[in-house]
Amino acid sequence: MGLVGICLLLPLSTQAELSIEITEGVEGAMPIAIVPFLSQGASGRAPVDIAGIVTADLSRSGYFKTLPVGDMLAKPHQAKNVRFRNWQALAQDFLVVGEVSQNMGKYAVKFQLLDVYKGKQLTGYSMTVSEKELRRTAHRISDIIFHKLTGIKGVFSTRIAYITSTREADKKKRYKLQVADADGHNPLTIATSVEPLMSPAWSPDGKRIAYVSFEKKSPAIYVQVLATGKRTKVAGFPGINGAPSWSPDGKRLALTLSKDGSPDIFVLRLSNQSLQRLTKSYAIDTEPSWSPDGKQIVFTSDRGGKAQLYSMPSRGGRAKRMTFDGDYNANGIFSPDGKNLAMVHANQGDYRIAIKNLQTGSLNILTSGRLDESPSFAPNGSMIIYASNNGQQETLAIISADGRMHQTLEFEQGDVREPAWSP
Repeated sequence: MGLVGICLLLPLSTQAELSIEITEGVEGAMPIAIVPFLSQGASGRAPVDIAGIVTADLSRSGYFKTLPVGDMLAKPHQAKNVRFRNWQALAQDFLVVGEVSQNMGKYAVKFQLLDVYKGKQLTGYSMTVSEKELRRTAHRISDIIFHKLTGIKGVFSTRIAYITSTREADKKKRYKLQVADADGHNPLTIATSVEPLMSPAWSPDGKRIAYVSFEKKSPAIYVQVLATGKRTKVAGFPGINGAPSWSPDGKRLALTLSKDGSPDIFVLRLSNQSLQRLTKSYAIDTEPSWSPDGKQIVFTSDRGGKAQLYSMPSRGGRAKRMTFDGDYNANGIFSPDGKNLAMVHANQGDYRIAIKNLQTGSLNILTSGRLDESPSFAPNGSMIIYASNNGQQETLAIISADGRMHQTLEFEQGDVREPAWSP
């Protein structure tokens, strides 16, 4: 059987909703209180709890300790009504107040971020949006607050892609390529199949996803437009067609093809389907990934006897070995600033996520699982999402790039793997 659905508007009730649990937070998390926003207008309460979403976003970042609503001594909605002594008594460093008003089918959302001990406003915004945009607006507010207080760009407005597999009533496996907000809400099924789907990769503009499908019993690479569902098969050669990776300019895909014999790294120009072969060896060369400046490609190869990471110019040239620690290093991916390389690192049978500092050469093993794989950087470089197997279920997790903050992402059912964080 082939692909059975392109389901951009699949109802949420049929999706596997994701929940997030913080298992380790950053020491010294900042105390912050997010007061429930005042809702006013013809329909009364706003259909989306803006303050609740902001609270959840900041809490799961690990950088903030949010105050429970029940512990608040007052619930002001504007800075002029705030008695800072109340919040100082509760040992809160920062305070967020706001309101949502409805008029003519639109919602005006206002918020202010206040420094409790200095008694002044740090930032504040007002924005008018549609009902459909309320949840995304809440994430934008979280991004603004996070950036203001940490100096790090927020990623709450981003999305994640991943592959799920479930056993249906007919005992057949069903594979889905899904996209969700970074907090797991609004999951959409991009493709479904009774044959495996794998290796989702976001285009740099976040509008397309490349992935591998076995719908015709052999692997092929497709590029799909998220807004319309339109997809194009870009590689369907005999043998392996795998591991697509977008160039930073969005015009090319690095991929693995075995059409000439052993698996090698190729670059496909999407405008005219022209191919450039980068590696020529009897080894298995796979899992290409571009450097942020587009000048280098890192890939996995067993040309030295065991899987290790190599890099070479994206226009072709000599490959240079990059990893020497451990028995196995694979699935390398550059950090957004190009200073670090995340990878799957194995030593004596344990597969874990590690980061190599490309300037110092030091290797930092971040995770402690037995079967951790598929690392993907957040666009701000501060976190990595990856797949983990606890022996019973494949699931996703997020860890900070310094290893201090850890989250587990749990789904209602099935296995989840191969996450990819959007730009």
